[in-house]
Order: sequence, then structure tokens, then C-alpha cells
Amino acid sequence: MTSVRQFQVTFDCAEPARVADFWCEVLGYVKPADQPDVAVDPDGVGPRLYFQRVPEGKVVKNRVHLCVRVGTGLVGDERLAALEAECARLVPLGATRFQLLLADGEEESCLVMQDIEGNEFCLD
Repeated sequence: MTSVRQFQVTFDCAEPARVADFWCEVLGYVKPADQPDVAVDPDGVGPRLYFQRVPEGKVVKNRVHLCVRVGTGLVGDERLAALEAECARLVPLGATRFQLLLADGEEESCLVMQDIEGNEFCLD
């Protein structure tokens, strides 16, 4: 049986280079000089992100989204503070705060946001 060890996450978008720039800032990724529509982890650990131009705009909620792990291991007020601090960093980059989901006894708190083209992602 073959095991897949690498994968790429592809985003449909109107402005690939602009969205790639946004995600590079969010994740600390870099864009290869010859690929303005790609973002890669400089340490080679995270998945490659590809930004594909499509003619249609986003219409409904994403079925798949990225979770940016800024609160791992934190709970309560400490976790909320970490989520809010990252939100404050991302809003000037063009992100939009969408919805704070508070801990419910089963799941820890997370903050749903949108990137510069309205794609949802979580600060988790």
C-alpha cells in the first residue's frame, strides 16, 4: 500500500499573488521567486499552498479550512488572550474577524476569521 507523505492545499481565488502574500504573512511562509501564486514553509515542514485563479467568487461557507494553531495547550483566559493577540496582528493584513466560539465543555475556544477574499479560517 502506498502512503502519501506530502500534500498541497489549493485555494480558489480571484487574485492569487495577493492571497499568497496574505498567507505568507499569516504563516511565516515564503513565495518562490518564480511562483507568485505559491506559498511554502521555509523549514519544509508545512504543506505547500497554491493559489489558483478562478472566475467565480466565493458564494458559500468553505467545506475545508485552515486552523492557525496559536492557542495550543492554552485554556480559558490565557487561550482567549492568545487568540485575540493573533487576531489583532492579522486584521491590519486584511483579515476580518468573523465569530468567537467560546469553549463549551467539549471544544476549546476558537476565533473564526476570513482572509482577504472571504475564505474562512480559524485561530485555534
